[in-house]
Amino acid sequence: MTTTPLPAPDATGRDAAQRRTVGTLVTSQMLGGVGLTAGATVGALLAEEVSGSARWAGLGGTFQVLGAALIAIPMARLMAARGRRPGLVLGYALAAVGAVGLITAGLVGNFPMLLAASLLFGGATASNSQSRFAAADLARPERRARDLSIVVWATTVGSVVGPNLVGPGEPVARMLGLPVLTGPFVFSVVGLLLAIVVLTTALRPDPLLEARRRALDEGDEPGEPTHGSVMRGLRQAFSRPVARLGILTLALGHGVMVSLMVMTPLHMSHGNAALTVIGFVISVHVLGMFALSPVTGWAVDRFGGRAVAATGSAVLVSATVLASVSPMGESGTLVVGLFLLGLGWSCTLVSGSTLLTSALPAAERPGAQGAADVLMGLAAGGGGAVAGIVVERTSFHVLALVALGFALLIGVLALTTPAAAPPRTADVTA
Repeated sequence: MTTTPLPAPDATGRDAAQRRTVGTLVTSQMLGGVGLTAGATVGALLAEEVSGSARWAGLGGTFQVLGAALIAIPMARLMAARGRRPGLVLGYALAAVGAVGLITAGLVGNFPMLLAASLLFGGATASNSQSRFAAADLARPERRARDLSIVVWATTVGSVVGPNLVGPGEPVARMLGLPVLTGPFVFSVVGLLLAIVVLTTALRPDPLLEARRRALDEGDEPGEPTHGSVMRGLRQAFSRPVARLGILTLALGHGVMVSLMVMTPLHMSHGNAALTVIGFVISVHVLGMFALSPVTGWAVDRFGGRAVAATGSAVLVSATVLASVSPMGESGTLVVGLFLLGLGWSCTLVSGSTLLTSALPAAERPGAQGAADVLMGLAAGGGGAVAGIVVERTSFHVLALVALGFALLIGVLALTTPAAAPPRTADVTA
């Protein structure tokens, strides 16, 4: 007589907790994304106004990227010790303080204060980024990438709504007696504080702590302390082929995307493209980054992270080829190229995040995930800086070909990395 296996006693509770977790993270991601992009949209203009020179306009964004990388370090330690909720709240809280600092810097005209506040404002990027990992803590292995990608998709809302708050920010600033360019940061403060409220009240149970408790109860892993050191996390990730592939896919994919994206407006502007056309191309790029991420997540769950990483590499190669042959000011080729650049980035983000998470035991994940976001931040900052030098000394076309080489490297790594089962905590050495 054949019997049907009964589900685990707490399977229903686990799924319910995961649905609540993903719903909460989607909501906080939308609010945090609005808070981030509302201010970031005018960040360079505010930096130019406060510094008095266009030469320093890009420093605010650079410090924000650096801040995101630096803040990911204490966030990883806090998450390892106390769970996802306090870590994510820390990032948004620092960003809210940074937004207030940016408003103050604009009011008093203090550029060093603006740079310091920009560092803190990077906390929003750090929390938005770490939210995708929180979505994977309680996810079933066969749905991990899809749940993670849904939280990534929620960023679309912030990317669309945030820039459109620049207009309403002007009357708000005038009403409060603030410089016009600081108005959007008022919305940033509100969005970030609402994200904190949502996380504090609704992210219960804490997904990381609950996953740890369930693993202990089910005997899946021994009770080893969870590690939050990004240096340890980096060592652990690079000691395992699949985890190493994940973290390199994240860093390389992000570097390729940022280096080309930040120089595209300049390339089009030199060809006398209208600002509306430049804005449209960047909007299509953002659409490619986030809108199809649930499809990317489904593909990772269905075909595996290595296959999607290799696909992302091929898409990024196509994007860089199109960028390399696009004439100045011509938008048709760049529209397709920038959309593919965003889509390829989505493939590398979701596949790399899933590969890294799946290849490590729960005790090692916070540190390794924090290390991944630090590397992504450094790749973005370094890629953006080097891209400017390459374009200044050669051309946008040369930059695209350099990016093509790094895009190809992702595919080579994906195709040559052997599959490996996730190790147990007991196998991990310090």
